Amino acid sequence: MNSKRHLTSRLLLLLFLITVKPVCAQINDLERVSPESQGVASSDIEELFDEMVHSKDGEPHGIMILRHGKVIGELHPKPILANESHTIYSASKTFVGIAVGLAVDEKKLKITDRVVSFFPDEIGTVSKDLAKLTVRDLLVMCSGIKRDWQLRSKETEWIKAFLSKELKNPGETFEYDSMVSYLLSAIVQRATGMKMLDYLKARLFTPMHITEVQWEESPEGINTGGWGLYMQLESMAKVGQLLLDKGKWNGQQLISEKWINEMMKVHKKTGMASDFGYHIWYQEKTKTYRADGAFGQYIIISPKTKMVVAITQANRGKGLKEQLMVYDKLMSRVSELPLKEGKAYKHLRKKEYTLPIVDGKGKSSNKEKYFGKEIPLKKGNTLDWKSVQINKKGKQLQLTVLTTGDERYTIKAGYKKWVSTSTNVCPPYSIRANDRFRGIHRDFNVSGCYGWKTEDELIIRYLFTNWISGGDLTFHLKEDGKFEVTVRENIKNESVKLTK
Repeated sequence: MNSKRHLTSRLLLLLFLITVKPVCAQINDLERVSPESQGVASSDIEELFDEMVHSKDGEPHGIMILRHGKVIGELHPKPILANESHTIYSASKTFVGIAVGLAVDEKKLKITDRVVSFFPDEIGTVSKDLAKLTVRDLLVMCSGIKRDWQLRSKETEWIKAFLSKELKNPGETFEYDSMVSYLLSAIVQRATGMKMLDYLKARLFTPMHITEVQWEESPEGINTGGWGLYMQLESMAKVGQLLLDKGKWNGQQLISEKWINEMMKVHKKTGMASDFGYHIWYQEKTKTYRADGAFGQYIIISPKTKMVVAITQANRGKGLKEQLMVYDKLMSRVSELPLKEGKAYKHLRKKEYTLPIVDGKGKSSNKEKYFGKEIPLKKGNTLDWKSVQINKKGKQLQLTVLTTGDERYTIKAGYKKWVSTSTNVCPPYSIRANDRFRGIHRDFNVSGCYGWKTEDELIIRYLFTNWISGGDLTFHLKEDGKFEVTVRENIKNESVKLTK
């Protein structure tokens, strides 16, 4: 009997070990060294970090700086943790370019292949121009199809809807479009028999020990391609280093040098500050390549200086200012010889960064009027919230949110400090695509802080630290006893009224 109990216990333990989610995600693979050992001054890195953290344009969530494949600078301001993943928006597109290259290397497809050949069941009448459309046309964003950012929100059959749109002169005019990248994702899936994420895991991510990676999926069960990749900052930096090293990782050629060279050529002049290769940007002024996502998600690659800079953030600016800042304050100052370590390096190692907390008082004479009341919000608001309620627990405030999907969760907020908690409810999201979050584990961390700006005005700042969403909620008690609630999201410049 005891032996049976012992066997049962061992089986239960084994089942637990197999199914339990690891507490600590995969990080710290890359070697950490002093900036000076790689010819970079610690003071330059600190200057960059200081300016980014105190920028009026937004908030950095993570910065990792590599030179010669080694980490020389790393920023994860509180309350963000180093092992947390981040959605990287259109920086995902560069991974699409890599996946296509892997399939080309394996002769599973050619860039001269006609797009229609992959979708016989989705296309009805094939026009003359549609018949001409090639994989290469998609790689360089010259589909000839008029862009429609609402298609992914209106339709569930994205391939059919996209390829049924009017198409003129494929291969000629550059027009940046996330649905083009989605179509490439679908082509990779058709050509390899694997979803693009699974294909990248097998060929690239697993050999690089990139284990914490997810990708959103469409209603058709295809990785979204042009957006939706969700990964850690260090993994982004690793892929940047792979591109810098012409497809080689730890002595193993994971993707051909031929493809990397072709991918990183300028294939299309865009008329903007950067030109376009195969789903990667090139900036002539700084001689850098870039994976680039909305609100400042970057993998910046500098062959000239042998540097990679990975950045995640919620930025409200246009991005060029930051790209040039990375070059001016860092890349343009490097030395080919090691520098002498000194007080600046010791100072950088000890320095801790925290995202700004709410500036205000900890109490209000009217505070009791704010607690325990469910405040209805107007329909169709940007946060997809139906109502909110504030309660007090010790020195913390707790904001209970009811979503439009009738899910509840609580955001804890500390005074003069960030307080964190977790939820399985999806955060607000600027992309309104059908089936958004499909393919992403519902395991989010949210932090909050608060302060009373006046006796009648409370601000609660929130941030989903392993996504991107955050903002300032302002609660104003009016003379009639009702609340006016506004939000300024961390990716927007203007405040929006949430109450009627």
